[in-house]
Amino acid sequence: MTEYHQTVARITDLLHEHVIAYKTFTHEAVRTSEEAAALRPEYSLAQGAKALIVRIKKRDVPKAEEKQFVQIVVPGDAKFDTKKTKVVLAAKDIRFATEAEVGEITDGVKPGGVPPFGNLFGLAVYAEETLLQNEEIIFNAGDKRFSIAMRSADYITVVNPKVVAIV
Repeated sequence: MTEYHQTVARITDLLHEHVIAYKTFTHEAVRTSEEAAALRPEYSLAQGAKALIVRIKKRDVPKAEEKQFVQIVVPGDAKFDTKKTKVVLAAKDIRFATEAEVGEITDGVKPGGVPPFGNLFGLAVYAEETLLQNEEIIFNAGDKRFSIAMRSADYITVVNPKVVAIV
């Protein structure tokens, strides 16, 4: 059996603990939502959960707490709106985490494989409301060669994201 990043097991273990049904898919390595959607024809690009780690600078907090990393999860066919996101996160600045920062935060998960389970990495998770209107979502689960599909309602149960309008 192929060895996947340890995050795959962390997610499947979490889903088993909560007795949540899910489907798994193995496929060639993908980096973009479009590449992933092409390999998963039974799911739309809009059902793909694109998990992004960003660094924000918060407004009106002590300097030591100003910079922090959070996770933003949007549909695969969307981009977050920077202005809306800054308002929702009370941030004066926002930027994508570098590949090195992503690796450090996720214990080595590569960009493109980051799952929408920021809670496993101590990150606050902000999920776009339109993504969660899909009955099911699908995402790379810690490895660019392994995907999981699950009900949106179950995702909300195990991740407890803040549901926001940021696209």
